[in-house]
Amino acid sequence: MKKQKSVLAKQQRAGWIFLLPATLLIFVMSFYPMIQAFINSFKTGPSSRMVWSEPIFKNYIRMFQDKIFLTTLGNTYLYLIIQVPIMLILAILLAQLLNNKDLKCRGLFRTMVFLPCATSLVSYSLIFKSLFAKEGLINMLLMKLGLISQNINFIGETNTARMVIILALIWRWTGYNMVFYLAGLQNIEYSVYEAAKIDGANGWKTFWHITVPLLRPTIIMTFIMSINGTLQLFDESMNLTSGGPANSTMTMSHYIYDNSFGQGVGNFGYSSAMAFLVFIMVAILAFINLKVGDKRD
Repeated sequence: MKKQKSVLAKQQRAGWIFLLPATLLIFVMSFYPMIQAFINSFKTGPSSRMVWSEPIFKNYIRMFQDKIFLTTLGNTYLYLIIQVPIMLILAILLAQLLNNKDLKCRGLFRTMVFLPCATSLVSYSLIFKSLFAKEGLINMLLMKLGLISQNINFIGETNTARMVIILALIWRWTGYNMVFYLAGLQNIEYSVYEAAKIDGANGWKTFWHITVPLLRPTIIMTFIMSINGTLQLFDESMNLTSGGPANSTMTMSHYIYDNSFGQGVGNFGYSSAMAFLVFIMVAILAFINLKVGDKRD
């Protein structure tokens, strides 16, 4: 008995020894910067001579008086409200379609839908920028089809620039989420669908009453991941529209970057406060989604 306990104790020590390097790296690379950012959010001044703010919540008060920050907040939530539901609905519908065992070339179609995820964030942003340029392919096609009489400045107008960002996000991330739904669908026994068909359930009823409930954990996970990603959206704002025109497409992460590195002297105290607010928003929305989606008795 003592020998068994000794072996178990050695195994536990070995486990902790193997976990220690990764734990230290996670703390040094993730948790320590988060703690430091929280402390910096109460400071002001150049990075080499930061002092405590007076009053201590000065940076947080400033955020809600900063018109540009409020604009970026509105822009980010606009992308979140429009893009995330459309993207996830398309992803689940494509997953349902490509999970059909009778569909030929399923692997090819799955690869084609997923391929945009393999594209570099910077590269695809620049591609969309060239496609929707005033002399770009989209304007040329619309002119050829007779749908417009003159070229549209997609990137230079507020509403169309936001539309381009939303389209780019949907194109880039739909296939990524589709893979999660495909994995979830393949864990559902096909006999369940056959039983529903025998009971007279049509395609819509089967999808709504069987597929969606059984995919609920995956839907919650993808929703939280999409919220997290959209609230931290940066590449599209930076590379596709440069935040313009007049900051009307700029996201919160883009504005945080500009305050940290894009204006000569970095205002790290104010940037840390904004970053911490983004963290709080992500945490609150994730908590709400978990509570709403938890149907356990």
